[in-house]
Formats: sequence, C-alpha cells, structure tokens
Amino acid sequence: MPTLSRPIYLDYNATTPVDPRVLDAMLPWFTEQFGNAASRTHLYGWEAADAVSDARKQVAKLIGAGEKEIVFTSGATESNNLALKGAFETLGATRRHIITVATEHKAILDTCQHLEDLGAEVTYLLPASDGLIMPQQVQEAMRPDTLLVSVMYANNEIGVIQPIAGIGQLCRAAGVLFHTDATQAVGKIPISVDKSYIDLLSLTAHKLYGPKGIGALYVRKGVKLTAQQDGGRHERGHRSGTLNVPGIVGLAKACQLAAGTMQEEANHLAQLRDSLENGILNALPDIQINGNREKRLPQTTNISFGRVDGEELLMAFNRIAVSNGSACTSASVEPSFVLKALGVPDDLAYASVRFSLGRFTSNEDIEVAIQHVKEVVERLRKQYSLEVG
Repeated sequence: MPTLSRPIYLDYNATTPVDPRVLDAMLPWFTEQFGNAASRTHLYGWEAADAVSDARKQVAKLIGAGEKEIVFTSGATESNNLALKGAFETLGATRRHIITVATEHKAILDTCQHLEDLGAEVTYLLPASDGLIMPQQVQEAMRPDTLLVSVMYANNEIGVIQPIAGIGQLCRAAGVLFHTDATQAVGKIPISVDKSYIDLLSLTAHKLYGPKGIGALYVRKGVKLTAQQDGGRHERGHRSGTLNVPGIVGLAKACQLAAGTMQEEANHLAQLRDSLENGILNALPDIQINGNREKRLPQTTNISFGRVDGEELLMAFNRIAVSNGSACTSASVEPSFVLKALGVPDDLAYASVRFSLGRFTSNEDIEVAIQHVKEVVERLRKQYSLEVG
C-alpha cells in the first residue's frame, strides 16, 4: 500500500512533539539510571532523588516559585482536581462558594460540577464577546463564603489571556484562594506567581514540548490541600505515588528550554500566526476571527468560516492537522461551548477552526496552509450554493 503523506501539524494547543533535547535528557532515566526516587539507601535512589530535586528547581524557576511549592502530578487535569477538590475538602465546611468562568477547560468545569454534587455553590462568569472577563466581575460575584476563584490563564480554544494579576490581587485582598489553569500559558508567555498573586497553578509538560503523563501543581507556601490519593504521602503529603523520574526530568528540560527562548519564539510565532490570518482573510470573504486579537497567545487563532458545513470542513482539510476546539471535546458533535459563551451563532461555531502553531512550524507550512484552506473553502461553498440553489 502507498504511504500516506503526513499533514502539516497546526494543532500545537492539543499537544506538542517532544523536543529532541528533552528526549535526550530523559533517555538515561529509563535505562542505566532507573532508580526509585523514594529509595534512599543506595546510589540508584540517590541519583533519582537528586534529579527530581534539580527538576523541581527548574520548574519553579519558570513561574517564579519556590522549589518546595512544586507538586508533581500526572498532568494538568490531575493538578486541577487536586487544587479544587483539595481546597474544598479542606475548607468546604465553612466556605462552599467557588467562582470560575464558563469558558474554562472541562477539567475545571467537570470538577466544579462534581463539587456541586457535594454541596458546593459555583458561580460561572460569562465573558464578553471577545472572551475576556474583568476583575470587577469577579469582585461582584464574591461572597463572604467564597472559598476559591479559578480562572484559566489563557484559553485553549481562542488563546485569550485573562487579566490574571488584577483578579489575583482582588482575591488576595479578600482572603480568597486564587487558582489558575495555566496549561496553555506556561512556557509561552512570562508568568510570575508572586506578581500575579496566584495561590495555585496547574501546568503540564506535553503543551511545552515535554512528554505526556507528567505535570505539576504550584501550591503557595501555607496553602492547605487535602490529598486526593493515598499511599505513601509522597510530594510532602500532597500526592502519593512513585515519582515518574524520566517524565519529571523531561518536564524540567522543557521548562529550561522555554525559559531560554520564550520571547524570541513568541515573536516568531506571532509573526507566523498573523501571516496565516492575513492570508486567509485576504483570500476569503465571510470569515471572522474569534476572541480578542490583542490579548492572546502568540501561536493561536480561531477562525469561523461562513457558508460551509463545519463537519465537512474539517474532513476536507487533509493537508493540515487542525481542530475545532479543545482536544478533550473535539469528538463532540455540539458546537464549541467556548464560542457559544462568546455569542457566536451556531452555524459559525460549528464551522470554526483552531489553528495553533509551534516551535517546528515553518513559513512554508503557513503558505501551504493558506492555499489549502482557500481551495477547500471555495470548493465547499460552491457545493453549498448548488445545494441551496
């Protein structure tokens, strides 16, 4: 059978390839340095424990945290669960109110729904039509029994960056815990947990060229969380389980690489994204960019195409790998709940495509993508006109 050519990958918000330098750093920890970091009686365990300690420092440095404030997890979903459930189980007897945003990732929304079943009261803030919420909205939603506010740092579908520092400052002044799911932001834009008054921050490796299955939760010193799994009291009692040393080393290397190239990479990706947007806008009528175009991640654009069927559109894009929203909900036949919250009509929400670029995207990739999108949309619109005519 003939080998199928691989499409150009433009879905970096779903996952990134492991950077070869990250893989090189990880490989020894699968073979000759395979020790358990909890085994403190011989060289193999000491080596692993030292590697984890060094990695903790590197991850902490990227977000301006202290190394003892980093808890390693299996990824951002677990980090989100530990943050919200852990806080509620610790303080929920006296504070049962949580504030979040309707456009959060399902890892937050589903966790909030679970906590509602346990007696929590959750306020879901609606963003403006550009995807932004304002600190004043958070302040107006606060109550005497508000326990926690959780606001995504940067949205995974439209890339909009929320005013995290302003929200964090309000929360700190009110004595309310502030959590942010920074999965899409870490390694892409500068983050300081202290300057933004963040108490809890979730991140994962596979969004910044590290391996899948490893992430971390920043827990500010003094914040108490109830562990969500028992069996050994690893990670200072926050998260039991044998540490994934190769993954942790990979996460740390990915953080180190991101810190060294962040601004240069952001500038390059923003230039590529703008070229993609402008190329499509100039080539086709009846399209719109979703979300705020100024306060957003450099690598993300979400575009709605009028007068086409959304399902047919994605299936027809055989030369590019893109998605119509979050990787966790892309199998759904419903329009993006994020775009619906922004007031995007159903027909445009169905026919919306997220293009997310990355470290290995080239100028040639963008040129090919523009031409392919133009050809596909024009063909589908011609078919649509014949069908309705």
